[in-house]
Amino acid sequence: MKLSAPVYHLKRTAKRMSREEGIPLHDALDRIAATEGFSAWSMLAAKAAAATPASRLFPQFQPGDLVLVGARPGQGKTLMSLELAVEAMRSGHRAAFFSLEYTEKDVQDRFRVIGVDPAQFEKLFEVDCSDAISADYVVKQMAAAPRGTVVVIDYLQLLDQRRENPDLTVQVRALKSFARDKGLIVVFISQIDRSYDPSIKPCPDLDDVRLPNPLDLKLFDKTCFLNNSEVQFRIAS
Repeated sequence: MKLSAPVYHLKRTAKRMSREEGIPLHDALDRIAATEGFSAWSMLAAKAAAATPASRLFPQFQPGDLVLVGARPGQGKTLMSLELAVEAMRSGHRAAFFSLEYTEKDVQDRFRVIGVDPAQFEKLFEVDCSDAISADYVVKQMAAAPRGTVVVIDYLQLLDQRRENPDLTVQVRALKSFARDKGLIVVFISQIDRSYDPSIKPCPDLDDVRLPNPLDLKLFDKTCFLNNSEVQFRIAS
């Protein structure tokens, strides 16, 4: 069954319905699913997940990779990153989500948006929303993480906001070294500059990453950029 719109569009409609009608997001998602011919959002999401970009991309990741996932707001970069974490956990690996933006409840809600019950991966997944998140903090928390663990950091630019933190370049280099030493996959969610014009190119690229302060983007081994339903994945040469 073909959906009437991409999943992220349907999700956005559900969010609007939730706000306007004062109903829980999961109820709004189920209503949208019903209009698409599914008994529940989890069924719709499972159908869409069968061939998600994340399921195709994850096999191309290797322990030690530093990955950048970038998009403008509302284009699905957080969901993509969580889907990559889910792919890791389905393979028996652990995953962690460090966020200076979301609460743990927010992360659980987004799991449900992609049709995943957080309890399913309770022993494999951890969320950390500490205000102290920095490269040093992540290294300390993940010191005992087994090889193959996927670590998502939400998001790149927020690591650069606290004056007491080292420069962003220093932090990213530290996490790259840590990923390689421990065999982890570190995924950075990234903002895209408002000057990005989708009428000129279908997806943003490294030139469009918003950087208040300098950062050598060649530090990233792989990149994934999203816009509308377009996904562009690249491996650094």
